[in-house]
Parts: sequence; structure tokens; C-alpha cells
Amino acid sequence: MKKILIPVMIVCSFFLISSPANAAGKPGFDGKEIRIAQWGPQTGPAAPWGSVARGSDILFKIVNDEGGIHGRKIKYFIRDDQYNPAQTKAVVKELVEREGIFAFVGGVSAASGMAVKDYLAQNKVLWVGPSTAVIEYVFPLNPYLFAVYPLYEDEASILTKYAVQKMGIKKIAFFYQNDAYGKSGLKGCKSRMDAFNMKLVEEISVEPGEKDLSSQMMRLKSSEAEAVIMWVNPTSAAIALKTCATIGFKPQWISSNTLSDYALMNKITGGLWEGVITGAFALPPTSGDPLMTKYREAAKKYAPEERWGTFYLAGILFAEPLIEALKKVGPKLSTEACLQKLNSLKNFQGVGPMINWSSQVHQGSDSVMIHKCGPNSTYITLEGWTSNEMASWKTK
Repeated sequence: MKKILIPVMIVCSFFLISSPANAAGKPGFDGKEIRIAQWGPQTGPAAPWGSVARGSDILFKIVNDEGGIHGRKIKYFIRDDQYNPAQTKAVVKELVEREGIFAFVGGVSAASGMAVKDYLAQNKVLWVGPSTAVIEYVFPLNPYLFAVYPLYEDEASILTKYAVQKMGIKKIAFFYQNDAYGKSGLKGCKSRMDAFNMKLVEEISVEPGEKDLSSQMMRLKSSEAEAVIMWVNPTSAAIALKTCATIGFKPQWISSNTLSDYALMNKITGGLWEGVITGAFALPPTSGDPLMTKYREAAKKYAPEERWGTFYLAGILFAEPLIEALKKVGPKLSTEACLQKLNSLKNFQGVGPMINWSSQVHQGSDSVMIHKCGPNSTYITLEGWTSNEMASWKTK
């Protein structure tokens, strides 16, 4: 009987140690380090967005070189999820249950985020600054998730308003990715169009990995749209512009800030990005702002192999509020203490929009700027920080 019981007890002990319930008890920190993680597409169709996860590392290296946070250094983990929600679930589970993570930052892809947000909350793991902006993240309230990114609905509404009121455009089409990301942009655009008593002349979806967009682009051309607002990944945008160049369709392209890395977009479109208007959730990467200058110089020091650009600095932007909250907590760190500081963060601004959180609302901002890609991938500011006066979440 003893020979049978001992192996059974060992097996049971293993499952107790490795179970999610027990993993949730890991604090994600000790006296020497705080463990922070991020997933992001380092490979696959959305690989250009992978620099977001790498960019966060610059801020953590700055913090560590400046002595850490109350004596603790940040230990940072990146996992490639290939822009695949199933893979996201696997890498997040591995990080939480094997490494013990205090908080996640960033995290590209609305679909991937939706696949893990409940799991993170169940395990009481903080998630600050998702690298996407869908209303399902923050309403109803998720006590462990804090959004930095202006909602896609708000951004699309602001961009549509600019196109109609400032540019006098009457025929607008919408080209979007067939997922939560694209549909959120479409919703915001249509809400603003309804307010103007206008209708889109065309709305067309695309799957993330789709390569031949000839039929969709012919439909856009046939719609005679003066402007096309697009909410797609960088690869899809490049294919769209190249296809339209071959069929002689030249609308005013307008895009989410997710395509606001002008040097990158010009490179993958063969120079077709000049003249494109985008939302902007951060100061231009070439800005002379002292904080931006500090980050830019740090990137040269810590990651000289990386290209400094909008997507890369976005990784810093998404992590800034978490660092601010950790500093405010003091040496007696806990998830509960950090939650308290995040819930009381007011008028915090790094290189992105001003952030305000409360225990009732975890959507930090509704403001974007509007930029235009100029010659040599320069940033032309068309409109400064602008909020969405139609933001429905403000009344929730």
C-alpha cells in the first residue's frame, strides 16, 4: 500500500504546484525583482507591430539603470504569439503559471487580448496599456485591466469628423479588418456619419492574412469614394495601396494610428504612404520634447539595432503609467497596493495622451492627434490633441 500511495502523493503534489489556482498565488515579485511580460507578433502577418513589445524594454532598462523601483529591478519577458489568439493563450498561460508575472503591458491584437483578458483577471494579474483599443476591454469594468490607448471608436469618430468638416469630403468608404479591431473602427466611423446624416458609399472587410485584394479594391474604385478610411494591419494596407496604384484609384487614404509609423509604411508600400492622414496617439518620434529625446537617446544606447519609430516608442508609452504607479506604491509592493495607485492616477502624461483612471472607469483617454505623412516620411501635425465629444463611454 505504501508503494502505491507514495507515487500517487508525488503526482498529486505536482498538480497542486502547477495548477492555475496555485499559480495565482504567486505575487510576481520578490525583494529583488518585479516580473513584467508582454506578448506580440515577432513573426507572421502583423510582425511590423512586433516592435511594440521590444520598445517597452527600453523603458524598463532606463528604470533599472536608474536604480530600479524602490530597490527592485524589472525582469521583462517577451513572447511571440504570431498574431494568433490560440498562441496568445498558450504563451500567457505559460508565463503566468511558470514564471509568475506581476503585470502585463502592451499586447498587440484585439482578438488576442479578448482571448486572455478573463484569464488574467481570474488570476489577479494586472494588464496595463493594451496595444489595442476595443470597448469590450473596459466595459463592463475589468478591475485588473487599465487602458491607455484611446478607443478605436473614438479615434474613427474624430478622423471622420475631420474628413467631413475640415476637408469637405462627402464620399467616404471604409476598409476594415474582419475582427474586433476593424469592427470597432467601423462602428466609430458610422456613428459620426449618422450624426452628419451621411452614409458610407462602401464598407469592405479583409481577413488578416489575405493576399489578393483586387476584388475589394475594384469595389472601392467603383464606389467613387473621395476618401477611404482603413482599419487594417500594415501588410493589408500595403497590398491595398499597391493594388489601387495599378488600377488608377487615388483616394485620400485615412488610417488609424496603428499605421502611423511613416518610415515603415513608406518602406513597405514603396513610397505610396506620402500624403496619408492618420490618427496619432503619441508625439512624433522626431519630437524635440525632453522626454521623447530621453527615450530616443536611450534606444540608441540599449538597442542600436532597432529602428526608432512610432510602433517602437508605443511600447514605452503603454508602460509609462504602470511605472508611475509602481513608484507611487513605495517599497511595500502588492497587487492590491498597485491597483489603488492605478485607480487614482490623475492627469498623468508621458509621450502619449493624458491619462485619468478611477475605480469606476479604466478607459484612460479619448484623445488623439491627427498627422499627415509628408516628404521623406516626415510628420505634419494637422490637429493637436482632440477628444471625441460623442464618446458614449463617458456617460456609462
